[in-house]
Amino acid sequence: MRAPPNDGQPWTREQLILAFELYCRIPFQRTKANDSRVKALAGLLERTPSSIARKLGNFGAFDPQLAARDISGLTHGSKLDKAVWDEFHQDWAGLVVRAHDIKSELKPGGRVEQSLVQPQGPSEKIVTVKQRLHQSFFRDAVLSSYNARCCVTGLPIVECLVAGHIIPWSVDERRRADPTNGVCLSATFDRLFDGGLVTIADDLTLCVGKRLRELRDSAVAELVAARHGQKIIPPARFYPDPTCLRWHREHKFEAA
Repeated sequence: MRAPPNDGQPWTREQLILAFELYCRIPFQRTKANDSRVKALAGLLERTPSSIARKLGNFGAFDPQLAARDISGLTHGSKLDKAVWDEFHQDWAGLVVRAHDIKSELKPGGRVEQSLVQPQGPSEKIVTVKQRLHQSFFRDAVLSSYNARCCVTGLPIVECLVAGHIIPWSVDERRRADPTNGVCLSATFDRLFDGGLVTIADDLTLCVGKRLRELRDSAVAELVAARHGQKIIPPARFYPDPTCLRWHREHKFEAA
């Protein structure tokens, strides 16, 4: 079988941006050649799935949270790999938009959606597309970080999980796509967190407000109040930013 035309060729910056975006979306243990999303990117970039998987492994070598868990990525990454990591690891909105435009350019038949970069200013349609892209990336990145489990209960049913913003995206637009501004919660705990009835300390301890702890209701006591003081399940990467957690405690949490 003939190798894809780009296999063996140096990676371009645009190809690396797409690889990094995929790296953020899927659990590190799923960055294998047989993963469907790895295969899809391989088809788009005209490379083998093994080539894509190796590049995702190269990005893993730069991830300090993987290193803290004694998980090492693949060495021998290039300077351009590190440059893309450094550029977009704090510019999540930029990563989402740039990856969208690159994919649009590479799709057979040309652009499938208009570019999101508009010198005249964003139209309502472009703003809507950006929000959808941010939401999709944010959910994938947060759920993959927590291995698709609620960080409080361990519930592994994807349909019941929410990638919740710690600082609401209506408050800080810059952090709408930032996975360090997110936690993976079951629908119940997401509503409690969003309503300020529970919060998370910097050491990842769950704090349940006094009003809930004092409710004389067996279900609340068993399902919610009993979690007070327990550590949440930590993510494999994209730890909650302490700045975001502090904002939630100061602006949302009903301690009394």
